[in-house]
Amino acid sequence: MTVSIRPYESADWGDIQRIHDAARLDELRGAGLLEAYLDLAATYENEGLFDDEVWVAETDGAVAGFIAGSVGPDGGEITWIYVDPGLYRRGVGRALVEHFVARSGGRVELEVLDGNAARAFYEALGFVLESTTTGKLAGNEMFTATGHTLVWTPPQL
Repeated sequence: MTVSIRPYESADWGDIQRIHDAARLDELRGAGLLEAYLDLAATYENEGLFDDEVWVAETDGAVAGFIAGSVGPDGGEITWIYVDPGLYRRGVGRALVEHFVARSGGRVELEVLDGNAARAFYEALGFVLESTTTGKLAGNEMFTATGHTLVWTPPQL
């Protein structure tokens, strides 16, 4: 399966909404927070999805996932990444993260909920635990969650 990455276009909205809404359930289920679920339409503005760059992954001409975040001169932060659950473990997430890391030019960080199976995926890509915090759940502040900040650092030459 070939995965290609391209910038988000407004015509992708329905696809990324579908992908987020399905994958977010998996994310929250692993963290024991299913009751905190809100769909993308209810959260994207407050959480600033389009404040940064948004990229989509395609397979066979169909949107398979998306990633968003900020890139600066010293690195970047992944703020959103979701893959169509029907395409887990098929290279879509890896392609998205590798694309982002290549654009970052340095250190990349992200946060993953405690209990989210994606943590092992990020660690397999070289991310390491930097810190753990507990606080309000981004996107639904009525709930408390524990998150792990993971960091990828470029190899030293």
